[in-house]
Amino acid sequence: MIYFDHAASSYPKPPTVAKAMSEAVTQYSANPGRGGHKLAEQAKNVIEQARKKLANLFDAPSKKHVWFYQNATMALNQAIIGFPFQKGDHVVTTMFEHNSIIRPLEKLVKEKSITVTYLEPNEDGLILAEHFQNATTEKTKMFAISHASNVTGAIVEISEVSNIAKQHEIVLLLDASQTAGTIPISMENDGIDMLAFAGHKSLLGPQGTGVLICKSDFGLEPLVVGGTGTESELLHQPSSWPNRYEAGTLNTPGIAGLSAGIDAISEMGINAIRSHEQELMVHLVNAVTGIEGVTLHGPTDLSKRVAVISLEVEEVNSQEVAMILDEHYQIAVRAGMHCAPKTHESLQSSEQGLVRVSFGPYNTLEEVDMLVKALKEIKEAFM
Repeated sequence: MIYFDHAASSYPKPPTVAKAMSEAVTQYSANPGRGGHKLAEQAKNVIEQARKKLANLFDAPSKKHVWFYQNATMALNQAIIGFPFQKGDHVVTTMFEHNSIIRPLEKLVKEKSITVTYLEPNEDGLILAEHFQNATTEKTKMFAISHASNVTGAIVEISEVSNIAKQHEIVLLLDASQTAGTIPISMENDGIDMLAFAGHKSLLGPQGTGVLICKSDFGLEPLVVGGTGTESELLHQPSSWPNRYEAGTLNTPGIAGLSAGIDAISEMGINAIRSHEQELMVHLVNAVTGIEGVTLHGPTDLSKRVAVISLEVEEVNSQEVAMILDEHYQIAVRAGMHCAPKTHESLQSSEQGLVRVSFGPYNTLEEVDMLVKALKEIKEAFM
């Protein structure tokens, strides 16, 4: 199977990820932070090492600012639903957003009467810092932004947007699910206040891992309360970090696997990974551009996007294209709406969706050529 669905979840994982997860289950499958015995301490230490690696990777203030969740959706819900919005507060976001941002915001529109502005991309398929400036009002409390679109791959230049946020004392929440592990990110240098991402995409970790890194105390209310293993005498959720935002037993095997994934990308080098994936994207775009009846979506300046390419084949439903690629060519892609309805609304592709191709560090140029050949044959078969 040729796997081109890395925007959903990376595959294959480094062998060290499975090894670390197996060791967590077979060698120290105790409850982290819930007991002073050696196995519980070993589990806790593995989690704390992963926390420290993430703090270092993303230039967070310290490891206590790194909070683990089941996925990026839960991390984003904590950042958005838990934020102390008041009636009439305003959020600026984009048409590129995943439902993991759209739905929490729309929930607050209904329940707290906040207002939301969705920024449209320009004619080049990009959303610029000036768009945020023009949309900002005295009521704007947050910029909630996907670093890169999971449909077109278009990148928002976050350091430029963060300058605007600072000028107006606006909290900047960045969803880096499509960029963490493939684009260097520094919370300090890029001016990011809250950073959320999935562990199972470009960080090469397993599913069931997500992270929110919070730079400062923005008065977030924890969405889940309960056991923390320490400060158990309190009848309310403790104020200490990370305990305040991590009620319940953490996913030790998953976090151990994520820690190994971080080691793998660090060894490969994030810049090297990006360069490789960009090479694959350029190769595909150049090859597909010459196929009559196949339309590509997204910025034509490929330096301003990650290796996510969405396309449509004239007169062939996107789901049918994906099914043919899967069943006849053993090529895995993602078709449909990609949980990003406003992106498809902007692209006018809501009716049948698009075929999305996304690359990872282990894909090759030869695999891309096989996809191009398959697309040509599919197009010819429907002519």
